[in-house]
Amino acid sequence: MTRKAILSVLAGAMAVAVLAQPGVTRAQAASAALGPVRLPRGVMADGKPLAAGSYTLRVGADAVTPVSGQGADNAKWVEFVQGGQVKGRELASVVPQAEVKDVIKGRAPAANSSKVELLKGGEYLRVWVNRGGNHYLVHLLVAS
Repeated sequence: MTRKAILSVLAGAMAVAVLAQPGVTRAQAASAALGPVRLPRGVMADGKPLAAGSYTLRVGADAVTPVSGQGADNAKWVEFVQGGQVKGRELASVVPQAEVKDVIKGRAPAANSSKVELLKGGEYLRVWVNRGGNHYLVHLLVAS
């Protein structure tokens, strides 16, 4: 996947996030676990505040409408679960392991792990999960 294609996926994911209405309030058993993550500060997820803290990430069961020219697996809803309840969700760009070096600068997290980074300028927090041969990239707006 080219850098242009990934940018297209991200733009489409943001458009879907604006148009989609959150309908999930409880964690769903059919969701695939991505692992634990700690957010060092409050962020906005799907247009709603999400507090700093520890969460379990999982791929949500809600379908994502693919962006024109992209496959159905290029974006997934990722849920932030705490105490068995979904506290927030955001769209993640999904990049296969074979393509991640073409798309993302910097060192990827080890297999089956994650990292959280404050991006240049301090406006976005990136949650990057490497799980099952795919990289899940979630970009969250830092709450003011």
